[in-house]
Amino acid sequence: MTKRVVVCLSGGVDSTVAAYLLKEQGYDVAGITFWFWSFPGAPGYAGKTKCCSLDSAAQAADEVGIPHEEIDASTAFYHLVLEDFISSYRNGETPNPCGRCNRHLRFDLALDYAAKNGYDFVATGHHVRRLREPDGTASLYKGRDPAKDQTYFLYGLRQDHLERLLLPVGEMAKQEVYAIARVRNLTCAELPQSQDLCFAVAGRTAFLFANSDLQSGPILDVAGARLGTHGGLPNYTIGQRRGLGTPSHRPLYVIDIDPERNALVVGDERQLFHSGLRARDASYLSGCPPGDQTRLTVKLRYRSSAVGATFRRESEDRFGLVFDEPQRAITPGQLAVLYDGDRLLGGGTIERSKRVLPFQPNTQV
Repeated sequence: MTKRVVVCLSGGVDSTVAAYLLKEQGYDVAGITFWFWSFPGAPGYAGKTKCCSLDSAAQAADEVGIPHEEIDASTAFYHLVLEDFISSYRNGETPNPCGRCNRHLRFDLALDYAAKNGYDFVATGHHVRRLREPDGTASLYKGRDPAKDQTYFLYGLRQDHLERLLLPVGEMAKQEVYAIARVRNLTCAELPQSQDLCFAVAGRTAFLFANSDLQSGPILDVAGARLGTHGGLPNYTIGQRRGLGTPSHRPLYVIDIDPERNALVVGDERQLFHSGLRARDASYLSGCPPGDQTRLTVKLRYRSSAVGATFRRESEDRFGLVFDEPQRAITPGQLAVLYDGDRLLGGGTIERSKRVLPFQPNTQV
């Protein structure tokens, strides 16, 4: 009996080629595209964002020769992703909404759709490999193309996700994907790659925040002395140097964001380095955390290299890491994603460590 698979189709080259390959392999293939931009006050994207285009997805499905359905998931996206994004900034963090969307929304929606409509599998165009372990569990491994590996964003998947997940381009280099698209005259071969948040407008997300979230406040040094005025905490992140507007004889960097005082704290670059971190909302692909004091590697940003660390379990949903060497600009709200070589183990959200700074009456705006 022919297996049925539904592909999460963005209209881009990876998901389109994934659908094409599965059809060539004999699967009964269909495409779905989730749309997140119909809630009150949403920007007028008119069916297109930086990561998804309803028109491009429909065209891709037509060119591959598969049925296609658009599903409006705006309400769930707003409550599960955007509200957390806003709240995280209000807490002095710099969130990673893509990881949260995959963990709490996109894959659950796709698997639910597949179950209700009689599909055996869900497929995506992620550059990730799915392999079976000797104990029978499924695991995710870095994609064959190291420059395009996307395991970082899938740290929060579970075994029930993995059991029904297909990743057709994970064994391919990006140029191989493009080559297939060009040979088959697929329009997606000529589309630009998405690089920014799907909901950023001209690279900015200020439209999501209330005016009170963007009010100016003091820029302080670590002793509490006021050096200048910032333009709203959501406009800054840990490690930032440019755009501070604080004249100084030495370079200054954002080393802390203090929402309680609506203050930006700056200091020398050496104050950006930390020997470890704590993470919350932990998730592990096998269902179990690594053993305490396990040596592993961790990625602290999507584009950064994995670095050596020792894992320490602190509770069911929290863990700590001690780095082999101090790491720069550990950013609360971002992800700490754990690996054993190329194998993805899981991860969590980096917590903000509160700095104790002296109160200065002259820091009030």
